[in-house]
Amino acid sequence: MKLSSKLVKTTVSALALSAALSSASVFAAGQPDHLGKKQQTNSYSYRYIDVQLLGINDFHGQLDVTRNVGGRAVGRADYLAAYLKQRERENKNTLLVHAGDAVGASSPVSALLQDEPTIEFLNKLGFDVGTLGNHEFDEGVDEMLRLINGGTHPKTGYFRGADFPYVSANVIDKKTGKPILPPYVIKKVKGVPIGFIGVTLSDTPSIVTPSGVAGVTFTDEAEAINKAVKQLKRLGVRAIVVLAHNPGVSNKDGSNESGEIVDIAKKVDDEVDVIFAGHNHAYLNAEVDGKLLVQSYSYGTAFSDVDLTIDRRTKDVVAKKAEIVTTYQDSIKPDPKITKFIDKYEAKVSPIINQVIGTAKTTISAEQNASGESALGNLIADAQRTAMKTDFAFMNPGGIRANIEQGEVTWGELYNVQPFSNQLVKMTLTGEQIRKLLNQQWQSNQTRMLQISGLTYTWDTSKPIDKVVDIYLPNGAKLDPNAEYTVTANSFLADGGDNFTVFTEGKNREVGPVDLDALIHYIQQLPQPFDARIEGRIQQLR
Repeated sequence: MKLSSKLVKTTVSALALSAALSSASVFAAGQPDHLGKKQQTNSYSYRYIDVQLLGINDFHGQLDVTRNVGGRAVGRADYLAAYLKQRERENKNTLLVHAGDAVGASSPVSALLQDEPTIEFLNKLGFDVGTLGNHEFDEGVDEMLRLINGGTHPKTGYFRGADFPYVSANVIDKKTGKPILPPYVIKKVKGVPIGFIGVTLSDTPSIVTPSGVAGVTFTDEAEAINKAVKQLKRLGVRAIVVLAHNPGVSNKDGSNESGEIVDIAKKVDDEVDVIFAGHNHAYLNAEVDGKLLVQSYSYGTAFSDVDLTIDRRTKDVVAKKAEIVTTYQDSIKPDPKITKFIDKYEAKVSPIINQVIGTAKTTISAEQNASGESALGNLIADAQRTAMKTDFAFMNPGGIRANIEQGEVTWGELYNVQPFSNQLVKMTLTGEQIRKLLNQQWQSNQTRMLQISGLTYTWDTSKPIDKVVDIYLPNGAKLDPNAEYTVTANSFLADGGDNFTVFTEGKNREVGPVDLDALIHYIQQLPQPFDARIEGRIQQLR
């Protein structure tokens, strides 16, 4: 059994539940989580089975990427593999699952090879079932199905596909009216069936290029789940897990749960026991309407460990709990086979990563001045405005991850500057909405200064709210609150990321290239050596 858990009661007899709980030993909080599973009596083993579900979400092909959490290194596929294999050894009744966005917005080691290395990685770990996120559609339905079912790509040749099934109950072929993938799959553990239903974010068409979702429609998630549950119940399946690429978040103690997945949980059949969530890269471990909801951040920096106790007689779940485990690199040795696997693909992409894009006259820094402006922020915002041919562009500072150093600038260096592969989104906002947007930079817990192009403004630090004073167009005229302007933002901001909710009000949305491609093309057309500087686009009055 795992730590930081909450037992969730299901509709079983009091006698059965009592037997299940009395047989379990629960470790106190703070104890090492490798001490092993509960001791079982013969009668317990005969009546109940313990099933472990290890889940990830939003991996995004981050095979070779290390991140930092609280000053400690986390992530990378070889460390994630080591953690998952360690947990598998604790319970032979283990199934590995993922809740979408396994690929897309990937590291170059995967993205440059059509994300085949990521599927191969999941194959090597023996994943049992997965579902589709919105990023699986980045290159269209045919390419998504090729990665799953196998096939040939002109860039990479033949690929055998995934060794495990993908399920999605709400992605419908427009021609046939049927799901493009099986709505569910049944996995048997010691003869007991467990149903896995998949659903994909129904908003996918609004955040993916139209070509990416051509030929398919997305139906309501809860309705699709309930339809699949009805079919599973007719087949005698009582233990049901949903893999949903829908957002949700909670406090670490399971309180204050919110998000689409919470609403879905309240609408779906009570026969559903567990729902794996995704999409918003957050922590979620909570009970909602008798269902256990989990999400483990993103990028392989954590995974969800769900323990189920299933009654062999009723085939139903009688107890369940979850732990979200962070993949700290200093707590485990990387899996050597996966390390070699990563090395192999890094060698393959090195010629692209080492390609010289331009020459920087000086180091272009992401460091902001007192007003909130940075030289690199200006360069990136200019690149995005140029790519989308809009009046203005706005770039979130958290999306700028490194400086551009003086001298030759390679593709790989620019990827490190903008590693998230967000697509650019063009939209229309009014002048009044733009003023409201800029005032959202000062939030209750943090100030986030957007990097801008195509306008300038002044702000007054002494104002408690509505700090923006004057906003100017390039010709010196003030922004008209009633006029409409075209705006570029990356897909993260366009969806209201960092609480910039005004972007979600934008009209006439059009999706453009990936932000990194826009930056590369912009630098290539600049006179060399190129430069960027702070220009007074943002001015603090006092």
